[in-house]
Amino acid sequence: MEEEIETPRDPKPCGPLEEYRIPDYVLRPDAQQVLVDHAPQCPVLVFINSKSGGQLGSSLIKTYRELLNEAQVIDLSEEAPDKVLQRLYVNVERLKMEGDILAVQIWRTMRLIVAGGDGTASWLLGVVSDLKLSHPPPIATVPLGTGNNLPFSFGWGKKNPSTDQEAVKLFLGLVKHAKEIKIDSWHLILRMRAPKEGPCEPIAPLELPHSLHAFHRVSSGDSHDVEGYHTFRGGFWNYFSMGDGCRNILCISY
Repeated sequence: MEEEIETPRDPKPCGPLEEYRIPDYVLRPDAQQVLVDHAPQCPVLVFINSKSGGQLGSSLIKTYRELLNEAQVIDLSEEAPDKVLQRLYVNVERLKMEGDILAVQIWRTMRLIVAGGDGTASWLLGVVSDLKLSHPPPIATVPLGTGNNLPFSFGWGKKNPSTDQEAVKLFLGLVKHAKEIKIDSWHLILRMRAPKEGPCEPIAPLELPHSLHAFHRVSSGDSHDVEGYHTFRGGFWNYFSMGDGCRNILCISY
C-alpha cells in the first residue's frame, strides 16, 4: 500500500504582511520547498546597516524580522548585498528550470529596501547595477544616516524612522504604492600620467567610496587606454531635489 506524503505548506504570517513575505525555499537553496497558495503582491528583500543611526539599525532589523521572514532581512554588517542577490538569482533560475512559476513571479515583482546612510544606499545601487541582472529590482531607501540626501531627493525624507511594528507596517505600505523612477548613473574616466620609476597603484577597491561603482583599471586593449598613462573607469550616481516630492523607488536601466 502506497503512503501519500503531503508537501508541507508555508506557515502564513498574521495580518496583511503575507503580501510582502518571501518563502524560505526561494531565498535559500537548502530550504525545504513548500506549497504557497499565491505569490505575494509586493515581495521585499530588506538590507539594513545595523551600524547606522546609533542603535536604530539593530532595532529596525529586529522589528522587520518579527514581521517578515527572517531570511529576507539582511544585516549588511554580516553579509554583503552582492552575495545575497547572486545567491537568490541563481536559486530562482534553478527553480525556474524546475517549473516553479511562483518563484519567477516573486523575482519579477520584488522590491528592495535599504536602510542606512547615503553611502549604504549608493552601495546597494552600485551592486544592483554592476550585477547587470536581466530584471534589476527597484530600490526604496530608508533614511538612517546623518545627511540622508539620497532618500530625501526621492521623497523619503531625512528624519530617521521609528522602529516599532506600526511604523514598519506603514513604511511597507508606502513601498508597495511607490512610483518607480530611473536614477542617473554617470560614467567617468580617470587618467594619471605613469611615473617613470616605481609603481602607480590605485586606492584599494575596498577603500573606495560606495558612491563609485564598477571602478577598475582599463586593460591595455581598451579603447580608453593611452600610452604613458594609467587609466581607470567607473560610475557614480547623480541626483538632486527641489522641495518635497512624492515617494519614489529607484530603477536601474542599462
